[in-house]
Amino acid sequence: MKKNNFLLMTMSALTAVTLAACNEPAENAVNPADPDNQIEMNEEMDEEMGHGGMDHSSSGEVPEGLVEAENPTFPVGSQAIISADHMPGMDGAQATISGAYDTTVYALSFTPTSGGEPVENHKWVIHEELKNPGDAPLSPGDEAVIAADHMEGMDGATATIDSAETTTVYMVDFKTTDTDEDVTNHKWVTESELSAE
Repeated sequence: MKKNNFLLMTMSALTAVTLAACNEPAENAVNPADPDNQIEMNEEMDEEMGHGGMDHSSSGEVPEGLVEAENPTFPVGSQAIISADHMPGMDGAQATISGAYDTTVYALSFTPTSGGEPVENHKWVIHEELKNPGDAPLSPGDEAVIAADHMEGMDGATATIDSAETTTVYMVDFKTTDTDEDVTNHKWVTESELSAE
């Protein structure tokens, strides 16, 4: 009887150790609830969406010759809702306007100078962020050299214009809806991508 009890106790102990080991997280397991892993997963999503290396915030400096809008729909300091998905967590975010400028804005496609996959229909680059572009607006199909560094490999890349629009563009501050990341002086959001609260 004592022998059986000893065997049962030994087996119970081994079972408990085995179950505990099974419940231990693997050394390299990714815990999606961990905020650090959420940031990492969002960065991976950015890369999959063609926004890898994109600098969502900026210093707020604007290109020489860019003209401030005299009477923008959304004045500096006002708030608006973003309806654009240039990056995860942007669509639906509440933005504070940090700059408003009248210019021509382009969606364009280019191959990064740093290598990697071509970027299609990148939104947005303004006329003043092109190298010696001549008179605005350029037309779809035209080529131009980018003189902006919104993302890695952009500055100096030759781009094809996909679309052009003369409008007011805005620099905005907002908190992402998915990670609560603070984005400051984001370039650019067009007037049609903003709505009153």
